[in-house]
Amino acid sequence: MPSVVGLLEQHELAARRRVDGLREEADRIQAELAVAEQEWQEWAIARRRVGTVLAPDDGNIAGQETAPGPRDADPPSGARQAAKPKSQVPMWREGLAWAVLSVDYQRILTALADRHRLHQGPLTCQELAVMFGMDVVPARVEALRSKAKRLVARGWLAERQPGRFTLAQGPAGQDGAS
Repeated sequence: MPSVVGLLEQHELAARRRVDGLREEADRIQAELAVAEQEWQEWAIARRRVGTVLAPDDGNIAGQETAPGPRDADPPSGARQAAKPKSQVPMWREGLAWAVLSVDYQRILTALADRHRLHQGPLTCQELAVMFGMDVVPARVEALRSKAKRLVARGWLAERQPGRFTLAQGPAGQDGAS
């Protein structure tokens, strides 16, 4: 009759082999995931670049500096300076410039304005993270989601489908897009 210790060792060995096998499989899947995420990011970058080149202004970057847009609208005299990080998001109102928002919020609005101008649909926070070249990890995605939700609450963005963000009616009309 086998000893209890011997039986425990056999079960421990079988469990360790299973853990080792699962670790190898997890490592393989993790490597596959990294390759797939890299490919996804490259396609997202390619799409953005093509969108820039095919933009209605024929990709003329110099023309972008002179074309007025919602970011150039005359802000109140005290708000001509860019907002400081960690500043509050004001309620959107006609004529309010994007410059009153911190850079992070302006970046979200710019990405969604580009989508609006190109007649593309809303974006998820994960897609925004990829566009911004961020690591697509829960902490980064949730930080973007928090900012996007704050912009929705203040009238800058709309969330017609859960988790999918686009410019709100007012800021979209200010964009000059047709």
